[in-house]
Amino acid sequence: RSCNPPVGNLATGRTPVTLTTCGQNSTELYCFYSDQNLLHQVSHGCGQPRCTKCNANQPDNSHLPADMTDDFFANPISWWQSAQGVHREEIRLDFETEFYLTHVIVVFKSPRPAAMVLERSQDYGQTWRPYKYFSVNCTATFGLQDDLIEEGSMCTSRYSDAVPCTRGEVIYRALSPASKIEDPYSLEAQDLLKLTNLRLLLLKRQECPCHGSGLVEKPQRFAHYAIYDLIIRGSCFCNGHAEECELANRTGVAENVVHGKCVCRHNTAGDHCEKCAPLYNDQPWKPGDGKTGAPNECRKCRCHNHADSCHFDLSVWLASGKRSGGVCDNCKHNTEGHRCQRCKPGYYRDRGKPMSSPEVCKPCDCQPMGSANATFSRSWRCHPKTGFCYCKPGVAGPNCDRCLMGYWGFGENGCRPCDCARDCDQHTGNCFNGYDNEPFFNIPIGGRIPDLVQMPTNESEEEWKWNDHEQGFSALRHPEKCVCKEKVLGSVTDFCQMKYAYVIKARILSAHDKGTHAEVVVKVKKVLKSGKVKIARSNRSIYPESWTNRGCTCPILNPGTDYLIAGQEDSRTSKLLVNMNSLVKPWKAYLGKQVSDILRIGCK
Repeated sequence: RSCNPPVGNLATGRTPVTLTTCGQNSTELYCFYSDQNLLHQVSHGCGQPRCTKCNANQPDNSHLPADMTDDFFANPISWWQSAQGVHREEIRLDFETEFYLTHVIVVFKSPRPAAMVLERSQDYGQTWRPYKYFSVNCTATFGLQDDLIEEGSMCTSRYSDAVPCTRGEVIYRALSPASKIEDPYSLEAQDLLKLTNLRLLLLKRQECPCHGSGLVEKPQRFAHYAIYDLIIRGSCFCNGHAEECELANRTGVAENVVHGKCVCRHNTAGDHCEKCAPLYNDQPWKPGDGKTGAPNECRKCRCHNHADSCHFDLSVWLASGKRSGGVCDNCKHNTEGHRCQRCKPGYYRDRGKPMSSPEVCKPCDCQPMGSANATFSRSWRCHPKTGFCYCKPGVAGPNCDRCLMGYWGFGENGCRPCDCARDCDQHTGNCFNGYDNEPFFNIPIGGRIPDLVQMPTNESEEEWKWNDHEQGFSALRHPEKCVCKEKVLGSVTDFCQMKYAYVIKARILSAHDKGTHAEVVVKVKKVLKSGKVKIARSNRSIYPESWTNRGCTCPILNPGTDYLIAGQEDSRTSKLLVNMNSLVKPWKAYLGKQVSDILRIGCK
């Protein structure tokens, strides 16, 4: 729910500033009628005046501004008094921060002024606006209608009568019945209630009408303003997100002081809970709703424990359909992205750890001599998802640390092809003349494929720039070293008899040794036919069922190349299979049209 801090006396513990104080420069004599005589109107007059001295530097004879805001129960007869003879006086209370005002009560010792103005500032005294005008004659003094005649007027005569001549009160309520404000945290309410300074301008003195009392003393000795109590009721300003406040920018602690720094709730922060806490900016900040009671809490950003703060980004918010606008700041643990959701270049995701783990991103472990640095982004030393390194031509292995079979001379420029019918010595390049010395892999179906991973060989610059930053890295780059008996596209009848479960156009991205099987990652570009396994135009895996003694899949699948692939599926495991009966051909537009026509017309 929205919160409200308690209301207290904002004047307690704070000292007003006035233009004058009696006895500022030297001792001065002043006269007054006793409260008892004035309050109980003795016979025809005010009784005998009493005269005494005022000196601001003598504690027993001083009447300082602080006497207006002391405890009126503990010190009921302490008061502030102006210098003699002044007509215009100013009483100003400056706050250290923004507060909310509810009402003001001023208890005068002298007769109340014939004219005065209550003003507030919301910018620490730079500009001032009136709360209320007070006058015995609003129209004559300020050109305004009296609110006794016109409800809601800015001026009133209610508190400007000279009688009672002492302890007369002036009361102002910030929220009058005429204001009709429903939500106390709305901009309209803030404009009315929020303040940093309060000022009372006393513009015209008036004498107490004590008929029949012959003045013995000099009239100027009665010519002053005097105030017993200045009470300013209000609370700290917290936008509906706090119900208690603490000391703000001040030293010393006085009892019952209304402090200005909010103790924020609802994941908000700031002296007035005017913003979201550092890690809670996933949606725009809002004040609590004082009308409905909705707290309007700030929501935490999804930074996977890799950031200490986030900021709200309007473009991200709008792009998400106004669901999430948080952007994480200064992602740690080698992560990056709006939500610290991916590894930085030079690091890859450890799939064995949760995304929130500090060790989720591991540094690429690439052999400097064998790995290529001419990738589409020079800082990407390895694939961010698998950690496989990008190898120079003829180089193999997840870390690019050895020559591919059929290559030799591992060095700065990668490895060179063997100038042999078969394999050669990886260090000397000498040909193996027989099978005895050749490293031969005799692997049954389901066995382990040689761990061969590498980069493209001898492509032109244009071939290197594949679409969408796709990257080929696999042992399947060298068709001249792989010999497979391939299926050809024969007659319509032959094609239809194969009863292919799927026919797709796909780009080969990468191939991986999974220990018990091979897995080739492809980007599906077109789906000509699909069976029980759903196929989307996105990245997915296909599974070759056979490979040769040179670490090659059959049929041959070269990374970076688009193929027409027709094969069977395993609906139980939702896998697309490739075997020696599959049709695998480098993609040509005419070939695609031919197969489309066969599927549409020929196979029934």
